[in-house]
Amino acid sequence: MIDLAYYAALPGEGPPPELLRAAVEALDRAYAPYSDVQVGTVVLTDSGSTYQGANIENASYPATVCSERVALGSAVVAEGAPLAAATIVVVGRPDLGFSPCGICRQVIAELAPDATVHFVFDHRWHAAPAGELLPMGFTM
Repeated sequence: MIDLAYYAALPGEGPPPELLRAAVEALDRAYAPYSDVQVGTVVLTDSGSTYQGANIENASYPATVCSERVALGSAVVAEGAPLAAATIVVVGRPDLGFSPCGICRQVIAELAPDATVHFVFDHRWHAAPAGELLPMGFTM
């Protein structure tokens, strides 16, 4: 288990403690035998439901799925899209900071456009509206 106290003690605008706990629990279930980079995500929707995700790697690397997309996919299956998402929390290994990757930013912008995303970067918490993570995102 990753040390929850590490994340809780970081400066910046961190997520609510129960969401942080859920994201860290998801991180512990990541399947990352190739990169050894575990990432966990939790999505809280306006319905009050939470959905966890962990990154799942594959030897055929393009088949790898990021934790954000796993959590958002679970939420969409349960509630439909777009999500009325209140909060998304992303955590990674303590020695590596994580903001959502470009693909995940695009998926967040489309599936949870009103979400606030909490993530650790440069050893501090950041909170950003989904639209700020992907300015001028792709649309069809």
